Amino acid sequence: MSKKNSLTYRIEHDSMGQVNVPVEAYYGAQTQRAIENFQISGLKFHSNFIKAFSLIKLSAAKVNVDLKLLDKKKGKAIIQASKEMLDGKMSDQFVLDIFQTGSGTSTNMNVNEVISNRAIEILGGKKGNKKIVHPNDDVNMGQSTNDVFPTAINIAALSSIKKELIPSLKNLENSFKKKVFEFEDVVKAARTHFQDAVPITLGQEFSGYTSMITHGIKRIKNICSSLSEVPIGGTASGTGLNAHLKFSKLIITEINRLSELKIRQADNTFEAMQSRDSNVEASSALKIVAVSLIKIANDLRILYSGPRTGLYEIELPAIQPGSSIMPGKVNPVIPEAISMVAAKVIGNDLTISLAGQMGNLDLNTMMPVIAYCLLESITIMAKANRSLAKCVDGIKPNRERCLLYAENTVGLITVLSPIIGYDNAAKIAKKSMKTGKTIKELVIKEKLLPKEKVDIILNLKKLTRGGII
Repeated sequence: MSKKNSLTYRIEHDSMGQVNVPVEAYYGAQTQRAIENFQISGLKFHSNFIKAFSLIKLSAAKVNVDLKLLDKKKGKAIIQASKEMLDGKMSDQFVLDIFQTGSGTSTNMNVNEVISNRAIEILGGKKGNKKIVHPNDDVNMGQSTNDVFPTAINIAALSSIKKELIPSLKNLENSFKKKVFEFEDVVKAARTHFQDAVPITLGQEFSGYTSMITHGIKRIKNICSSLSEVPIGGTASGTGLNAHLKFSKLIITEINRLSELKIRQADNTFEAMQSRDSNVEASSALKIVAVSLIKIANDLRILYSGPRTGLYEIELPAIQPGSSIMPGKVNPVIPEAISMVAAKVIGNDLTISLAGQMGNLDLNTMMPVIAYCLLESITIMAKANRSLAKCVDGIKPNRERCLLYAENTVGLITVLSPIIGYDNAAKIAKKSMKTGKTIKELVIKEKLLPKEKVDIILNLKKLTRGGII
């Protein structure tokens, strides 16, 4: 034991020499070095990522015991420690900054050391006694950071997508679907280029938002196939050196048994370690959904604009005061928050794209930042979707305002153009904008069509169904 800055330390050793490690810590020498070397951002890995590591280590120990490569007593202790970690215990032991060695070796060793020291405890020893359970020889048996880290990325991403993101998108999709039916009889004016266009219903407008989410769900589901490919068993460079020939198949079977994720051995382990294309693809799909969310959020803000000087065709649920100086002001806070989340996801996508290019020769060396950004995007998007769904559920239409705009839109002249001719229609449209009179009033006044016929043609509800009048 030694004392340093009034804290008690134990002395551990690694291949580079002696290291002082806090006596209560479950991590060891290599983690302590990384703590000291990488004091950069304070950003830590997502809990789902650590759980993915736990799952891999648990499965590896089980397989190595079955293959008679790992002592049963040691294996049982490693499995118990891994299960505890999988349950979220010792989460305070994963303290490393995401900006570290590009392979993620520091984090892999952080996991190995925590499991090793906990297993040592389980077997009655004191933390740091590697003769009982060794972090490399026992916990990391048959593995390399180079195949474990990318496998953990894909497992964590796949799990988060299936358990969090897809359910949140389906929930949002259902919220929009309900509004499509609720708003099907609310006639309003469409707008293109922010200018008057032909009548549509608010339900039709919301059906567009629904379809964006539906397509987004399909895109997210499609990337699950790529994420299901993992390089575990490839060890250092894809050859499987130092791993039993059956290790890869058996560990994947065990992971699937415990998680039901249906991962599979990569078609080519060299590709799966040299590149992170599956993660770039996943991020790209997230980016597309983010783009849709920004479009939807901005539309909701515009439709809610007002209440006196904007469109104010819909009313968003009032959930908090909007101004520190203007009493009674209520802002579209949820759509604004959604836009910020989406912007972050798009920014993360650029980071992941740039990091994906760093697959120099036989290993990508920006995996930690890929792991962080990808899981952050999945997590914040899932939570944002649930917030947006609650907002959508509370939307109410301003029927009178919508009808007023529908009756006054200059776009109504489009319907009459085939009957009175394009040139006459253009003159009526210009006169309407100049005088403020409606298209209907001017067509009747100019005696271009009798009132009875105009009434029939300009049936707003009928116009929203399309076709030739």
